[in-house]
Amino acid sequence: MAEIEDGTGITADLVRDLLREQHPDLAELPLSEVEGGWGNQVWRLGEALAVRVQRMDTDPVHQLQERRWLPLLAPCLPLPVPVPVRSGAPSERFGKLWTVMTWVPGEPLDRGEITRGEHAADTLAAFLRALHVPAPADAPADTGRGAHPRDCTDGFDCFLGSLDADVIGTDAADVRAVWDDAVAAPAWEGPPVWVHGDLHPANVVVADGTLAGVVDFGDLFAGDPAVDLAAAWVLLPPGAAARFFTAYGRADEATVRRARGLAALKSLFLLLMGQNGERGLPGGKPAWGPLGRRALDRVLVERPDPPVSRAAADDFLRR
Repeated sequence: MAEIEDGTGITADLVRDLLREQHPDLAELPLSEVEGGWGNQVWRLGEALAVRVQRMDTDPVHQLQERRWLPLLAPCLPLPVPVPVRSGAPSERFGKLWTVMTWVPGEPLDRGEITRGEHAADTLAAFLRALHVPAPADAPADTGRGAHPRDCTDGFDCFLGSLDADVIGTDAADVRAVWDDAVAAPAWEGPPVWVHGDLHPANVVVADGTLAGVVDFGDLFAGDPAVDLAAAWVLLPPGAAARFFTAYGRADEATVRRARGLAALKSLFLLLMGQNGERGLPGGKPAWGPLGRRALDRVLVERPDPPVSRAAADDFLRR
């Protein structure tokens, strides 16, 4: 049981046994492990489904949020997202949650590439315009991912201080300047909107050189859209951020500044995960280092201008 609890004992046989116990009509479909994942492990089930199994994540709230909210949000979104179709309850054999969801076709961006930058910028903007609408009063509250940059400075300092000098290079002062500008930006004053909360290259999929889907909504919450707008630098290729913000059409200057700082934070996280992977540390992702380096380069050179006014941004949310 200890191996299962820490995620190392989740096997195809275990997943198939869980299906036989709770959803026998699905148990004989072809089953294969999907590479990647940390908090949750994903197994593809047949052609159209996937099984999302808690691994290192010990908090059931993430899967419970996906079960509750994704069926409501998915019809309103212009890209495919995983929709829960069956619920797996904790059992004596496996004491955590698991959920059968729809499969989102495509290759994760951390193993793929965006070659159609303008199309991807427009696609991401349309997706976030659709997602970033005022959330209901009972939407999940922000647990820290959507905090103003000024409340994330400890994390920024930790990431920056943990990177080897040759990884961050001579850019440390420039990165600090971007962060300081974000910290000084006014806070979000609009209504809390739906926010994905964790847009990075492993949580989007690509096909035909452009964005094709968004996955892993475990951190979904209501808050500041700047958290997701950081994806303009983290996901899109060079030169695409300006087109993205033009297409998005509702980010004022302060929101762009916060988003750029949060993109720097996410870039440092990717670099650190890459460094940890190179050292063979648990949870490290060697392939993420180059992704973080390229994202940070974009953060340092791209500052979209001009953004819309605060009044124009507010007008979008009132419609």
